[in-house]
Amino acid sequence: MASISADLKYEIIALRCAKPTASYWNSCMVIIKIFCVLCILALNFSIPVQAETQSMQDEHHHHNMTLDSSGLVMNSNDNTLPQDCDKLSRDYNIKVYAGTKYAADYPGTVFGMDQHEYQVEPCSRITVTFVNEDEVRHQWMIHGLPRYLYPGGMFHLEAAGGHSQTGTFIVPSDNKTYLVHCDMSQHMEKGMKAQLKVGKGSGDLWAIPGVSKGFIQDIYIPEEIWIYLMMVSIAGVVITTLLISSKRS
Repeated sequence: MASISADLKYEIIALRCAKPTASYWNSCMVIIKIFCVLCILALNFSIPVQAETQSMQDEHHHHNMTLDSSGLVMNSNDNTLPQDCDKLSRDYNIKVYAGTKYAADYPGTVFGMDQHEYQVEPCSRITVTFVNEDEVRHQWMIHGLPRYLYPGGMFHLEAAGGHSQTGTFIVPSDNKTYLVHCDMSQHMEKGMKAQLKVGKGSGDLWAIPGVSKGFIQDIYIPEEIWIYLMMVSIAGVVITTLLISSKRS
């Protein structure tokens, strides 16, 4: 037992004193190379993520966004005039209610607003209060504004369910009709859209509920027609039964 332990000690001492071989150094180099490659990959992954995060922060800052749990306001502007306006012509305060109940009068729609058309003067300042009466998020978004003043050419309100948001924007001097809609998935397609006419406007947009017709017209039979058809059918059955009974008698 003593001789075995002594042999092990000699082998350990010999291993410690032995010089590293070429294969040992090759193994070390392979490990170092693998470590360097992993570091480079990790660095390449982290840089785009940081850049994207910074870009999103810069973009949100550039869009003049205010955001909290109740919703957001983007590109609000209450004092900078468009380049073609010398002064403000008028102030408007518009309160818009949104919810499924406002779609009841428009067959084929699910979501709606209490107003689907707004008329304002050129170079006017418009303050919109958007009240969401549903339990899901809704938006009041307008497109086509001057991009030098409104990034992306848009003004945007978004309200969480049961909340409201208020924002202001100033329209330019040209006569134009702007699209107003909710950009949540399928909300515009289901009826949540309107139009803002500045001055004389540039015509009506397609498929604005209560304002203009769509490309494809849905055909609905009024409820009164169904009642009438049912009464005629019942009357026909009664008359036929009476005729058969009279012939038998």
